[in-house]
Amino acid sequence: MNATFQMSDLGPLSFYLGIEVHQEDSGITFRQTDYAKRVVELAGLNDCNPALTPMEEWEVDATQNRRLVGSLRYLTHTRPDFAFSVGYVSRFMQRPTTKHQQAVKRIIRYVAGTLDHDLYYPWCPGKAQFIGYTDSDHAGDIDTSKSMSGILFFLGKCLISWQSVKQQVVALSS
Repeated sequence: MNATFQMSDLGPLSFYLGIEVHQEDSGITFRQTDYAKRVVELAGLNDCNPALTPMEEWEVDATQNRRLVGSLRYLTHTRPDFAFSVGYVSRFMQRPTTKHQQAVKRIIRYVAGTLDHDLYYPWCPGKAQFIGYTDSDHAGDIDTSKSMSGILFFLGKCLISWQSVKQQVVALSS
C-alpha cells in the first residue's frame, strides 16, 4: 500500500475514535475509560456509590406482592383512576421481581397522595340514559402481540362499571 498511497507507519494501533486499544501477545483489549468518565460527569454522578451490577432484578416475596396487588385490586372498586396500572402489575404475580415490586410501590405512593379521591354519583332527576363504550388496541402488548380491550358503562353522567382486559388470542386482522 505504501507504493500506491502516501502513508506513515505510526506503529501498533493504540487509540481510535475514542477507543483505547492495548495490544499484547495474549490478545487485544479495547477500553473507553475517558468516555465513560464523561458519561458519568454528564449524569452528575461523579461522587456516586458505584454499583456492582448494571441492573437489579431479583425475585421478591410473591406472597407479600400478591397481598399488596390483591388489596389494590379491591381498592379499584371505588378508584378507577389506577385500575389499568393495577391490572398491569397483576400480570406478574406468579414470579414477581424487584422491578414489579417497584411498580406496585409506585401505585401505593400514588394512593398515598390521593387518599381522599372518591366516586361521586349525583342524583339524576327523571330518566337516566344508560350508555356504554368499548375499544381495543390492535396488538398493543409488545411482548405478546395480544390486544387490550376497555369497556365503560355510564348511567347518566355517572360511571358505574369499567373493565380493561387483555384478550386471550392474538388477532391477525380486525
